[in-house]
Amino acid sequence: MLTDATYTARRLHVLGEWDAALAALGPVTEPELRAEIAVDRWFFRIEGHEEAEKAVAALDPESPTAHLLTGRLAYSRLLFRHASRPDDRAVAEAAYRAAAESGAKSGDDTVRAWAEYHWAVLLDNIDEDPAGAVPRYERALEIATRSGDGYLESYIIRHLAPHRPPAERLAMLRRSLHLRAALGARPQTVAAQALLAEELPEDDPERAELVRAFRPGAEELRIGWLLSEN
Repeated sequence: MLTDATYTARRLHVLGEWDAALAALGPVTEPELRAEIAVDRWFFRIEGHEEAEKAVAALDPESPTAHLLTGRLAYSRLLFRHASRPDDRAVAEAAYRAAAESGAKSGDDTVRAWAEYHWAVLLDNIDEDPAGAVPRYERALEIATRSGDGYLESYIIRHLAPHRPPAERLAMLRRSLHLRAALGARPQTVAAQALLAEELPEDDPERAELVRAFRPGAEELRIGWLLSEN
């Protein structure tokens, strides 16, 4: 049974209220959840990297969560060109490989799917290797759809969409947006609105409406990369 603090922190996390979520947990409660929230705050706001790194370092280094979050930190430093380290590329891939192997060994398909997804994003966005990325996206998507995990699916199809023909691409981006909105995942919904707007023609009324919708949310949540790009 969830404690009140854990339930509150999880709900605040979904809403993008990362500072309040961490405060609700306190300094020692739910270390894996604390690390996930801290890494998400860093990724969306591009702030609090040191706290995120400390939270991940407090986990069992062999746990799947530690592997995934270690990979995400290394990847994001490369993506944002923020205090990147010479071994970040190798660290990210090793972490995702370890998480995928852990999921396969334990039979935890969710862990394996997240690892495959993040590995694909690394290949896609850092290496610019779609031939290597797409099969991993597709393996992760098969697990997500089979298990009915709409949250995971929303992430995968957001990144798989650019590799599809235009009509399918827009359909996938809309589905990603709808899945996130239905789950109440506010930061992810705002990001999905921004990406769909970017893909639509400049004179499309839907594009203008999406821009009007996402900008206030991005400003309120201080989503750094959305504010810098728009």
